[in-house]
Formats: sequence, structure tokens, C-alpha cells
Amino acid sequence: MANTPKISEAEWDVMEVLWRRNPLTALEVVQELAASKAWKDQTIRTMLGRLVRKKALTFRADGKVYYYRPAVAREQCVREESQSFLERVFEGATGSLLVHFAKNKPLTQQELAELETILRQKRKAK
Repeated sequence: MANTPKISEAEWDVMEVLWRRNPLTALEVVQELAASKAWKDQTIRTMLGRLVRKKALTFRADGKVYYYRPAVAREQCVREESQSFLERVFEGATGSLLVHFAKNKPLTQQELAELETILRQKRKAK
């Protein structure tokens, strides 16, 4: 996880577009985000450049057009963000995080079954 770039909340929105579909040009990313964000074209282009410098994105130039694609998997970034959140908010206590969310957020039957399966496997591994 040491190679996973730190991505800001706004940059995460840009990455989501590219994780869903790639490669995309800067204009295509701008058009994707236009419906949900009131960002200027240049703001998004700046974020694309920043994400390239952070090595979260790569690009291929075709004349003056740049095609962007993720250099890191979404799952890798989710793992890094989750670990950071766990450390920052719950002082690394996984059990406290699970108990908090189990008490305060509704879980579907499928999520409960999945959680029970994971807990059973964890018990067997000890």
C-alpha cells in the first residue's frame, strides 16, 4: 500500500469516472462530471495533471489529445482509504469500527450473511 497515492475527495470523483470507463480524454472526463459538479473545465484538467503527477493516472498523447487511464486499481485505493480511516477515527481498532457500523447503519440480509460467514472463518482461523 506504500505506493498508493493519496487522493483528495475531489480527485476521487475524477478517478471514479476513469475507473468506470477508460481511456477518456480530458473533455470526456469534463463532460462526465458536468452533470454532477459545478467545476470549471480548467479545474478538472488541473486535477487530471495532479493525478498524473501522483501516479494515480497515466496518459497517452495522440497529437494534442491526451487519453487518461487509472494507474491504480479502485480496490487498492479503497484499501488505503479504509486503513487510513480506521487508524484516524478508531485508532486501528477494527472491532470498534465493525460494532459502530453494525449498531448505527442498517444492514441487508445479504450483508448480515456475508458478515456472519467472515466471522465464522475468522473464528476457525484462530
